[in-house]
Amino acid sequence: MLSLAAAAPASAVEIGSFDVATSDKDLRETLMQASLTVAAADNAEATPREVLAAATADYARIVRTLYALGYYSGVVTIKLDGREAAAIPTFNVPAQIGQARISVTPGPLFSLGVAQIAPLAPGDTPPPDFRAGEPARSTVLQETVDSGVKGWRNAGHAKVALSEQSVTANHAQNTLSVRLGLAPGPRVTFGRLVQTNDSAVRSAKIARIAGFPEGTVFSPEELETVAKRLRRTGAFSSVSLTEADTLRAGDVMDVNLALVDEKPRRFGFGAEISSFEGVTLSSYWMHRNLFGGAERLRIDGEISGIGSQTGGIDYSLAGRLNSPAFFGTDTDGFVYGSISDEEEENYDLQQVRIGAGASRIYSDHLKAEAALELRYVNTFDDFYGERDFFFLNAPISATLDHRDDVLNPTTGYYLKAEAMPFVRLDASDVGLRFFADGRIFRAVGEAKRLVFAGRAQIGSTLGPDLADLPPDFLFYSGGGGTVRGQPYQSLGVDLGGGNVSGGKSFVGLSGEVRAAITDTIGIVGFVDAGFVSADTLFADSGDWHAGAGLGLRYDTGIGPIRLDVAAPVGGDTGDGVQFYVGIGQSF
Repeated sequence: MLSLAAAAPASAVEIGSFDVATSDKDLRETLMQASLTVAAADNAEATPREVLAAATADYARIVRTLYALGYYSGVVTIKLDGREAAAIPTFNVPAQIGQARISVTPGPLFSLGVAQIAPLAPGDTPPPDFRAGEPARSTVLQETVDSGVKGWRNAGHAKVALSEQSVTANHAQNTLSVRLGLAPGPRVTFGRLVQTNDSAVRSAKIARIAGFPEGTVFSPEELETVAKRLRRTGAFSSVSLTEADTLRAGDVMDVNLALVDEKPRRFGFGAEISSFEGVTLSSYWMHRNLFGGAERLRIDGEISGIGSQTGGIDYSLAGRLNSPAFFGTDTDGFVYGSISDEEEENYDLQQVRIGAGASRIYSDHLKAEAALELRYVNTFDDFYGERDFFFLNAPISATLDHRDDVLNPTTGYYLKAEAMPFVRLDASDVGLRFFADGRIFRAVGEAKRLVFAGRAQIGSTLGPDLADLPPDFLFYSGGGGTVRGQPYQSLGVDLGGGNVSGGKSFVGLSGEVRAAITDTIGIVGFVDAGFVSADTLFADSGDWHAGAGLGLRYDTGIGPIRLDVAAPVGGDTGDGVQFYVGIGQSF
């Protein structure tokens, strides 16, 4: 016999005892967690009427919990100040209830004597716990029904139903005989998508975005895909798809669509601080339904290098207009443009870009996009002087994202690959720039309180010589995005006379160990390394540098606030301890 008896703090009721006739501590703990009376004892403001209501409801709650665990002959007694709670009239509630005593006799654990469900969809099998000899938990029975229904629905039988249910308890043998029958119904095809309410987004565009598979065999997965397409536009705060109750002639089923529009406008801002790079301030403004077709216009502005120890203040302004399903379902069209002014230690750069392209979503994890853009660059440095570039570029990228959380990943992996063929229109240069960023995350234990994270970056520009490429086509290393502990863009190619250029190739490696100290506070140990070469990858020895340090994380619920302190541990570009503050993990 396990018993709980403790003096509760001042409250409406005290739990005098919670007795369970068993030696199973887990069973007693589960029953206590299910009890509303125990919960009422923790609420000092609970009234006698609320305590009585909790106790009255507990009979059914505790019995249901016993059923869920496989106990079908349990006895529950709940006494409030010595009176059985079920015998207290609800119209004559005591003025005060001081003590509750709960006693549960679970009885023997039942097992499945007969376990049958039929018919099942071709290739479908019941859950492994639904077989003779296994504990007769009621949750397993529900899982079995749900599994059988899911199998038929996946086979196109949208109106499958439970047609027979025979459950018999044999108390002499402590067994439960279960016979379940399913009625699959006809194989259904999708009918029309019927919009049931108005929206600021045009109905024709909603249908194009949804890509509803009218005329095809019913599939729950296809139905969920339709909902995801509408949700990811950001134009709707709620998307609800409801299957019609009755089928039309030919076993055709319509689906009703109800939408709630999201507020059309949104803005946000961010900030990062680095001891060497200074302060970066960013902001954006977005419209989610610019022309009534769920078009998304986003304008981003950024000022960086405020208080930087090198270079000056950088400015950028960018805008992008995205039109969902412009080229068909799952294929968006977009146009974009940007202007920027950068004053770095090794160069000054002004740039204008305009372009247009298409993006394709292949799955929840894989997307790609391609564009054509015109780019004008004016740059000045002490070695090459002032130069102008005018390019026609064809940037292409693909992203594979299997992280469990974008801002604070603990498991999974991420890979983004970019390639940009380019032609210099004011000269005869032709080339290709590519860059890849891969990340992997592994957690230790179910609680995921220890996470190992790794990152590899690799890039190269093929074709023209260094002198015929603008700085943003080249690669530097150092700073928060590459090697912490090393000054921003401190590693490049030494041109002599104190002049440094970016390299044509780059490799970056990072490793972190992230440990959660509490639910909100964590610490991180990390090491980063970077390599820059004046030539293509592996064609030149190039130079390496490295940094290492410790970090602190504070989880805000939407993402961690990050503080990293790092120092150089390799190379000759170090300049003392650096610190970095931002939102989200470093990668």
